[in-house]
Amino acid sequence: MGEKTAIVFAGIVSGIIAVLLVVMGNPANMGFCIACFIRDIAGGLGLHRAAVVQYLRPEIMGLVLGSFITALLFREFRSSGGSSVILRFMLGMFMMMGALIFLGCPLRMLLRLAGGDLNALVAFPGYVLGIWVGTRFLQQGYTLGQSREQSRLSGFVGPLLALALLLLLTAAPTLLFFSEEGPGSMKAPLLIALAAGLVVGVLAQRTRLCTMGAFRDIILFRDHHLFSGVAALFLVVLAGNLLLGSFNPGFAGQPVAHTDGLWNFLGMGIVGLAAVLAGGCPLRQLILSGEGNGDAMSTVLGLAAGAALMHNFKWAASPAGVSSGGQAMVIIVWILLLAAGWCVARQAREDEAREQKAVSGAGGLPPVDIK
Repeated sequence: MGEKTAIVFAGIVSGIIAVLLVVMGNPANMGFCIACFIRDIAGGLGLHRAAVVQYLRPEIMGLVLGSFITALLFREFRSSGGSSVILRFMLGMFMMMGALIFLGCPLRMLLRLAGGDLNALVAFPGYVLGIWVGTRFLQQGYTLGQSREQSRLSGFVGPLLALALLLLLTAAPTLLFFSEEGPGSMKAPLLIALAAGLVVGVLAQRTRLCTMGAFRDIILFRDHHLFSGVAALFLVVLAGNLLLGSFNPGFAGQPVAHTDGLWNFLGMGIVGLAAVLAGGCPLRQLILSGEGNGDAMSTVLGLAAGAALMHNFKWAASPAGVSSGGQAMVIIVWILLLAAGWCVARQAREDEAREQKAVSGAGGLPPVDIK
């Protein structure tokens, strides 16, 4: 199977699974939502006490374990990390904070749009704008540095954490929090949800499926490879909703959504910009964690911390809209992300200039450390 066929196949299968998960019990327009599901896991562990969004979603554990198994089978498991770990954690926090203003990750944005939620249509250009701003920083030299090889045990942290969460859910549920109403109480059967995550984890690992990467590659390289998979997923979910009578076009009355257009736009802009600066959307970060990438795992932990922060401080949006605290947070995070992108890009240019000067001063030869 060629690369183009594989990415389209991954999009089609992932779209079918997203539709089926809703049929099996997941919230409407939320067959998969990485941000929402990590938020639910944070609630299930007691990191926040928003009673309507607490459940250890097996789809998330399946995504990581599916990626891990596939990476091992294809000899792509690499234990690496140590590249701007704290900054990546913060970028994960910011990514989640933007997602919980919109009430969904980029993947759910597509699912909401395929379900007729026009609020997602308002958020979509915000996401693309955030990615465009991020690519400007990339062109100016922005980089978080190279990850380094680490002990093999370090690479197993992500998969082991996913397995531990799965064991908690099945063997020690009394230690956890479960929603009795609201989105957290709506779920597909455990084994079906886990199998869905495993399948999508395998496909995403093999094809590098990433919603942010799809638009980044178009902007930077005019490359539509990743976009073809994202487009296939969207079209399949749209067709599924039309066939099942679940397509409900409009702004008002959409499931787990609000109609504050400006904040939907700005919230998803945060997600797009943070995803570029971190090197992947929430889905991609989970897949990389399964491959042994400790830097991506740091971003995932940041996502969970961001979810706890948003609900504990009551900044997360609700169907009623975005609170004044949430609105202030959006502006502050935009400023912080722009500052981070500018500072890191500037530092990278200065480092490159020093290296070139050092080489030039040595007559074109690399400097020699004489002891």
